[in-house]
Amino acid sequence: MSRIPLGVLDLVPVPSGATAADALRNTLDLARSAERFGYARYWFAEHHLNPGVAGTSPAVLLALTASATSTIRIGSGAVQLGHRTALSTVEEFGLIDALHPGRLDLGLGRSPGRPTGPGAGGPPPVTVEVVDGRAPNGLLIPPKFSFERLLGSPRIALQRELLHQAGAQPQEYGAQIDDILALLRGTYRSAEGVEAHAVPGEGADVEIWILGSSGGTSAAVAGRNGLRFAANYHVSPASVLEAAEGYRAAFRPSATLDKPYVAVSADVVVAEDEATARELATGYGLWVRSIRTAEGAIPFPTPAEARAHPWSDADRELVADRVDTQFVGSPGRVADHLEQLQEATGADELIVTTITHDHADRVRSYELLAEEWQRR
Repeated sequence: MSRIPLGVLDLVPVPSGATAADALRNTLDLARSAERFGYARYWFAEHHLNPGVAGTSPAVLLALTASATSTIRIGSGAVQLGHRTALSTVEEFGLIDALHPGRLDLGLGRSPGRPTGPGAGGPPPVTVEVVDGRAPNGLLIPPKFSFERLLGSPRIALQRELLHQAGAQPQEYGAQIDDILALLRGTYRSAEGVEAHAVPGEGADVEIWILGSSGGTSAAVAGRNGLRFAANYHVSPASVLEAAEGYRAAFRPSATLDKPYVAVSADVVVAEDEATARELATGYGLWVRSIRTAEGAIPFPTPAEARAHPWSDADRELVADRVDTQFVGSPGRVADHLEQLQEATGADELIVTTITHDHADRVRSYELLAEEWQRR
């Protein structure tokens, strides 16, 4: 399976007892290590108001990482467009591309709770085969998690308030993607026919990706524009098959892509043996709980801190889909799971994200996985 590239998704996690500065130093070290291990891409997610996540600005992180590495592709997974403009996005990535040409992936995503415009819901979800919670090849497809609890929380409302200018309304997502593509190509015209040229940005050698968790708007926008698409098994495992197939159903060839191209993400922890890997992953459930209760991601706990939490049945139900679909174990076991995920989704690439409390364990997890993957 080494012909299927592996990439890295980094949230820049802050371990308990550490600082954001520690997390940033860890990120630069991990990016250099991932380059040495042979990973194809290194992506940054965007999150706000999360004490345990320092990845608030993909563009800033990319500028830092570009200077610390030399060959690995680097990108956003994803820039959240709900509080940004097409021009600001193109200009920021254009600045980085000016000094590091040909290495950038501009991954674009909708923001949580973003209002939808006319037709923004996309086509009806495609039908995928899932029997007793399993794909045909046995991949676990858990019940869907309802994000309504999160979207209606005061913290999410405050986040939108702080990120948006007073009175500003997000542009309809598909139109915003169209504007980004036009600015990059140098073909932008306003409704009145006025040209606009983003310099730097216009002509930048960046690879455009759309990230999505369902077969709706994001998959449809990626498909109709002939762009690459990344589906999130690690965020929304219940809808990963729907997302990949919805994108393929909507795909139309473009000047840069003649057939669908899908990456799929997975959350993994690898160690030399099963018991060690399970111990390193102990904090994951508590960390996911902090996100899904809308308190914001907590600093990633130690195994002892996680075991001290008084778990209720409601807590366990809240995080079950994420915990059950995290791939944890020896290099061989995790690689087997990744092969199963790739087979079920038809992924052209896999993106792995790993969080452990100790930075050295996290680096080692990526190293062990890369070595196993390259043997296959």
